[in-house]
Amino acid sequence: MYVYMMTNANKSVLYTGVTNDLGRRVLEHRAKIHEGFTKRYNVTLLLLYEEIPDAASAIAREKQIKSWSRARKEELIAQANPFWRDLAGSLEEEG
Repeated sequence: MYVYMMTNANKSVLYTGVTNDLGRRVLEHRAKIHEGFTKRYNVTLLLLYEEIPDAASAIAREKQIKSWSRARKEELIAQANPFWRDLAGSLEEEG
């Protein structure tokens, strides 16, 4: 399971989600397959992801991050990805 954070090109929004297949889920966001927040705000850039051992823990982590202020979310991103690079390419390298 993965908890992940994504943004749009101008970095005006942050989206946190959970999935069991990160590569597929990023592709779905980019293809705008599902109606909702990420389609409306063109959320396509993967900023951060954490591998979590089980679904219950992943959902708990997602809820924890979603409860944080934007500043705290930005701190988390800055620790792992200080230049806010799109990490989707690293998924291809791993897979």
